[in-house]
Amino acid sequence: MIDPTAELSVSRQATVLGISRSSVYYRPRPVSDADLKLMHRIDKLHMEFPFAGSRMLQGLLVQEGFGVGRLHVATLMKRMGIEALYRRPNTSKPAPGHKIYPYLLRELPITRPNQVWAMDITYIPMARGFVYLAAVLDWFTRRVLAWRVSITLTADFCIEAVEEALRRHGKPEIFNSDQGSQFTSTDFIAVLAARKIKISMDGKGAWRDNVFVERLWRTIKYEEVYLRAYASVSEARASIGRYLGFYNSRRPHSSLGGKTPDQAYFNPLKPEAAAA
Repeated sequence: MIDPTAELSVSRQATVLGISRSSVYYRPRPVSDADLKLMHRIDKLHMEFPFAGSRMLQGLLVQEGFGVGRLHVATLMKRMGIEALYRRPNTSKPAPGHKIYPYLLRELPITRPNQVWAMDITYIPMARGFVYLAAVLDWFTRRVLAWRVSITLTADFCIEAVEEALRRHGKPEIFNSDQGSQFTSTDFIAVLAARKIKISMDGKGAWRDNVFVERLWRTIKYEEVYLRAYASVSEARASIGRYLGFYNSRRPHSSLGGKTPDQAYFNPLKPEAAAA
């Protein structure tokens, strides 16, 4: 897919292909077929029971005939970048130099495009392997403004997606994310701070704080990802790209008065029509 001998630089080839630059040089650790099967099943169970932690997921897997311990389930969940989603006291501390920002959206009326953007990352299973999908979503219209696929969980592919969204759509008043290391990294925060965008972060493990992105992941997975068995990263990216084009331009949303995200974004609805 990437040709080091080509006239285009490796970084430019990565940009054209829509993959993060760090992924080009990354050498993945092998994942056994047994673990891939477990990860694919954990992903579906997480979509169905987002409140389930490693203990509950291990119990559900054992019921289905998987011989797996709780610590192994927890290890795979960490590798997939998922955790149980529920409100709980935030007793964790950010990594040194990583600032956690307060959640700014509680009881805030969201009434127009580009008022609030949200971003998250999700695990995407393939036939033999997996990738991660990051997306920037306009909160009011549910429109996907930019997205990237990566084989790593580093911050760079998230930065690339945000920079594309800013380049193509201006800037939001508020940018909301979870407390993941990608979004609290110095480089990621610098992109937003340089444009004087207010930063909002979910309570740890609180799915309601970024509910529209969680709904987007559920929609993408049940309408696209779980119906496919991507043979390669490039196939996954192309197929997801086609689906997101459909999602933005043709898929009507009842919360948008039957309009598509594109129609709502470029021809804003009255605030009451977009109430969730």
